[in-house]
Amino acid sequence: MDRRRCKIVATVGPASEAPERLRQLIDGGADVVRLNFSHGKGSDHAEIVVRIRKIEDLLQKPVAIIGDLQGPKVRVGELAAESLALAYGGEFTLKLADSSDAPDVAPVPHPEFFNALTPGAEVKFDDGMISATIVSVGKGEARAKVTAPGALKPRKGINLPGAELPISALTDKDKQDLEVAAEAGVDYIALSFVQRPADLDEARARIAGRTRLLAKIEKRSAVEHLDAIVARSDAVMVARGDLGVEIPFEEVPIVQRRIVRACREAGKPVIVATHMLQSMVESSTPTRAEASDVATAVYLGVDAVMLSAETAVGRHPMSAIAIMDRVIRAVERDEDYWLHLPPILAIDRKGEAAAIAAAATEACRSHDCGGLAAFTQSGATAFALARERPRENIIAVTTSARAARAATLCWGVSAVVMAEVSSFEDVMAQTRQLAASSGLFDRGEPIALVAGLPIGTKGRTNVLHLLDPPPDD
Repeated sequence: MDRRRCKIVATVGPASEAPERLRQLIDGGADVVRLNFSHGKGSDHAEIVVRIRKIEDLLQKPVAIIGDLQGPKVRVGELAAESLALAYGGEFTLKLADSSDAPDVAPVPHPEFFNALTPGAEVKFDDGMISATIVSVGKGEARAKVTAPGALKPRKGINLPGAELPISALTDKDKQDLEVAAEAGVDYIALSFVQRPADLDEARARIAGRTRLLAKIEKRSAVEHLDAIVARSDAVMVARGDLGVEIPFEEVPIVQRRIVRACREAGKPVIVATHMLQSMVESSTPTRAEASDVATAVYLGVDAVMLSAETAVGRHPMSAIAIMDRVIRAVERDEDYWLHLPPILAIDRKGEAAAIAAAATEACRSHDCGGLAAFTQSGATAFALARERPRENIIAVTTSARAARAATLCWGVSAVVMAEVSSFEDVMAQTRQLAASSGLFDRGEPIALVAGLPIGTKGRTNVLHLLDPPPDD
């Protein structure tokens, strides 16, 4: 079966938020929808969640939703003019203020930023388009010398590469948006500008079990704490926009591979994001370099690749989805992809779910199974199977719509919500019926069924059963 394993995350925005456009986006191949809380009102995003759930019911297709928080983005304040002209070698003042009328002052309304400044530090503006070196630091201000010139506009972002700012990953706005997103029923909360493991602990406490937590790696300090951050997360995003400003551009591919490897070892879904098909914001086709970038991520075995502006504000959102799908499928048809995809040797398979998942994958190989069925209450069994990257389709069979949606982010997993069951015999019967009618399994082949006993108990994965194939009609 030509079923795509790597998932597509599509960001919703003005180009795609209308109900019919949303349906086209999801029906056309988007497995996961991202809501960017950096833009729009929380109530607007909550309404989009309602629209997605209606489409989900109509298409009978579980859809995971990510609520992406803005985070503590450090920005320039309001300027005296439309922009501040910064010439190469010239000096200007950074001042702790919301705004400034002075022609050579860039106001920065973030005291934490000034607390982290030291002479010789590099400061970057507007996604790294403009840069300067700190010459001197005073109380609430600093002098800087321009090393990469440009016109600095109000509200543009500021990066201080290498510095860990004494600031929480959750702003007051983020706390409000987190509540809106959790109550609306998103499946993952994405925490932006994570710097340290404690940032995730704070967010986890506020989420209080209502949804899952996704860490965005876009700060150098997050890379330095990578293993601890992955351990505290339910999923991870390689957010290459700000990450590419925080670290030298030539290091981004290396760090990307490191993050993907860490997530695959831990069995946590990992998304590669930012500028994947950026030219398609305007163009109807991508560049060859962009197609290669998507393919590289797929060859690494990532769970998902993400479209941002391409589907949020781009002129060709549906074409971007279609082309992303084409590139992924082309890679997955390449035998070399499968030769290098087997699970990483460093995987720790301690615990019931990990051990049973490894055994089920091996059983599928030796018995020519037509698929792997994971009966799961929380989605954890499907996550464990996905970590093994089997050739066979993984079907998360669950009575929980919430678990089905969360598993949709995982590599190779299709999720189906079934009727309530009371026994393992019920699970087997419904799985056989699914195999006969859904087209999700290879017909006429046995099915490796993984489950936990007693039925209905969360956190147990202790049964591997080879299910005889249903008779062909």
